[in-house]
Amino acid sequence: MSDNDWALFKQKLHTKSGINLNDYKPAQMQRRIGNMMSRHGASGYLDFFSKLEANPKLYKDFIDFLTINVTEFFRTPEKFDELEKKVVPDLLKQSAKLSIWSAGCSIGAEPYSLAIMLNELTPHIRHRILATDLDVEMLAKAKQGSYTANELKNIPPARLKKYFAQADGLATISDDIKARIDFQRHNLLVDKFETGFDLILCRNVVIYFTEEAKEGLYRRFFAALKPGGVLFVGGTEAILNFREIGFNHYLPFFYRKPL
Repeated sequence: MSDNDWALFKQKLHTKSGINLNDYKPAQMQRRIGNMMSRHGASGYLDFFSKLEANPKLYKDFIDFLTINVTEFFRTPEKFDELEKKVVPDLLKQSAKLSIWSAGCSIGAEPYSLAIMLNELTPHIRHRILATDLDVEMLAKAKQGSYTANELKNIPPARLKKYFAQADGLATISDDIKARIDFQRHNLLVDKFETGFDLILCRNVVIYFTEEAKEGLYRRFFAALKPGGVLFVGGTEAILNFREIGFNHYLPFFYRKPL
């Protein structure tokens, strides 16, 4: 498989999907794609792209594979505990009504978790929660709001009963909580960012991004936050040069823009 074939594959995929593989670490991405190509009997990158064009289900599976749509409610519960008991109360001291962005929201578990948490903390206030993802099918699932037991395993029974209706082996989140989320398609590496956020969550999204792409993204998040706003990243995504970007260290995996 030649470098020219890889370059042409990246170009064709960018045209078709808007995903620019030049922003991803090449060795890891080639290994992951190579494994998928082997499973589907592709002789090379261009043969694999032909298979993607001819098979909509394979193309959907490939996009899901690239965008790592693995999630659950209150993912990493101890970090959500810090959010509920420390981070959000601190932010509420600055502003009674928060503007929050769940970037790379996948099937919606993260923004819905935030909405539940905020309803518990401030039951009479409607905060703004923007939830974005590159994958339109994941956004459609998020808007539907129906989940399996495994995706809900971190939710205590009392909250499950309060916020979900059970039917046919799935639990569907209440219309009241659904109405609190603004779902939009958004490409983090290309599209314009809104500004004025109190809290941005971008967790387990940038794992395969190049260092240059990650730094550019974190600088744009910094600009999108209000003074005193907080960026929350995934457990394998510590920002080593956070001071250079302008952040203060707040808690492990939480970074704060100075007031």
